[in-house]
Amino acid sequence: MANTLPVSKLISVGVQITPTAAQGPDLNSLLIVGDTPGVIDARERYRLYSGLNSVAGDFGTSAPEYQAASIFFAAQPQPTRLYIGYWVREDAPARLVGATLPAAQQVMSNWTAITSGAFLTYIDSIPHNISGLNFSTATNLNGVASAIQTALNSAASGSAAAWDSVYGRFDFASGTDGADSSFSFLQAPAAIGSAAFSGQPANNDTLTIKGTAVTFVSGAPSAGQVQIGATLAATLANLLTFLSNSADANLSAMTYGVVGTTLYIVSKATGTAGASYTLAKSGTNITVSGATLSGGSGTDISATLGARVTTSGSCAVPGADAETPLAAVQAIESVFADWYGLTFGSSGGNAHVTDADHLAVAGYIEGNGNRRLYGVTTSEAAALLPGDTTSIGALIRALGYDRTFYQWSSTKPYAICAMFGEGCTVNYNGANTTITFMWKQQPGVVAESLNSTQAAALDANNYNYYANFNNNTAITVNGKLASGHFIDEIWNADWFGSSIQSAVFNLLFTTPTKVPQTDAGMHLIGTTIEAVCAQAVNNGFLAPGVWNSAGFGQYQQGDWLPKGYYVYVPPIASQSQADRAARKSVPIQVMAKEAGAVHDVAISVTVNQ
Repeated sequence: MANTLPVSKLISVGVQITPTAAQGPDLNSLLIVGDTPGVIDARERYRLYSGLNSVAGDFGTSAPEYQAASIFFAAQPQPTRLYIGYWVREDAPARLVGATLPAAQQVMSNWTAITSGAFLTYIDSIPHNISGLNFSTATNLNGVASAIQTALNSAASGSAAAWDSVYGRFDFASGTDGADSSFSFLQAPAAIGSAAFSGQPANNDTLTIKGTAVTFVSGAPSAGQVQIGATLAATLANLLTFLSNSADANLSAMTYGVVGTTLYIVSKATGTAGASYTLAKSGTNITVSGATLSGGSGTDISATLGARVTTSGSCAVPGADAETPLAAVQAIESVFADWYGLTFGSSGGNAHVTDADHLAVAGYIEGNGNRRLYGVTTSEAAALLPGDTTSIGALIRALGYDRTFYQWSSTKPYAICAMFGEGCTVNYNGANTTITFMWKQQPGVVAESLNSTQAAALDANNYNYYANFNNNTAITVNGKLASGHFIDEIWNADWFGSSIQSAVFNLLFTTPTKVPQTDAGMHLIGTTIEAVCAQAVNNGFLAPGVWNSAGFGQYQQGDWLPKGYYVYVPPIASQSQADRAARKSVPIQVMAKEAGAVHDVAISVTVNQ
């Protein structure tokens, strides 16, 4: 079609794709914070699970995280989003997490062919050649990891290696705990040496590395000299700076590090090439590891193990000091905030998460401005006593918190997960789907046999409990928050508020031009809010009723609210010039009448003969 004109000369068509609407917060999710070490680390902090089997795959079936998850997933219909976060309850060791190995790389014939494997790694900043690794008799990758662990333990006591069959990778850990613990990426083996200092070097003492002498001096240093500091630590810091920055061809052939009072020297040349590099010293307070560097032999398997710094998916996790439960929640929230419910599934129950810890977390959830709910399970005997003021429920009730609820259970330390399981299955986009937490079953939780005095004591402090009744049934009783409000009131209100927020945000976000600052524009915002209100009626949260608060717009206190809601959008002419200049909307007000729920029924029967 030579010498033809493009149609666009006459008709130009541009296609614009509007942005994808933003999602609102996830109110159907629970975060269980546990303390089982060696599964989730302080870098990863959390994982998502959609079913109990995947939790078992990571934690086994005896871990507290699994026990809590089994109650959560027992709800019917079954919830689908559970997050498990990690609480560093005790000082944690550094870990090196290898990348997931391709299936072809996991074939055992690849490993049994290795009879002299080796790699270099830094454990707690000390370099170690792990060599002589013979996998010829290994029958599986657990056997490979076992052989590596034996060699690691010989080099650095307590260090560990394991094969993670769930994720198809090798994991390594230091034998020490806390923030000073470290385990580096793996690299090719190389010759290593050291110089240990039992005290300050004397003036003019020397350390000679690969033929280049480094002289310690008490005065101002010149070329080839290191100043003796006020302490041995200061002297070694001066030495490390000098060696690391040296342009000398001999000294720059190595890397250096100081741990304690020892200088470690590692050849940059891999293999045994650096084993010929000489070491010497003068002075009584310096001891060198040998006349030359040593080691570096063997077949480099650092890449085969999937744990080099250049391996995509491998990561080195520093050790961590112990933290409080509140610090754990804040640390998880700093990396992932899209969860709604929160509880602890840690070993020891309240022996580890104390009442003081619960109060700290409850206060944080109440006051941090995010829409969340915190759940606590307790078996404290004091809760069953009339006039109780010491149990965790009594303590939280005294604070009147609207975002914490708790359950008393004599047998299940994670019983609160049953209530979260119920709430996390509500489909707010459906019809008549909202629930009350009273009257519900709790699969996986043993029902309590309580007398009326004990039940009254629990009721007085707004405890929830799963109780047997004398008609051979068991139900959840109360469904209340610490404040006395019902759990579904806050849960539903959180959905309502976040849905209005998301709907208006998406109106402004997806409108390709703009929402004008006119009555028509304000009406558009108002109808967007009304659509959410209509769904709140549809799902059973709102319903027609008498408005019993102060009125505005066309409805006053005592008026019947026929739709269950009313959205008042004042005219744009009522807006101040300052607000108009700031491009604000008019202040929009919403009346919303809760449908409520029936918990108790009083029936009066008159019989006449």
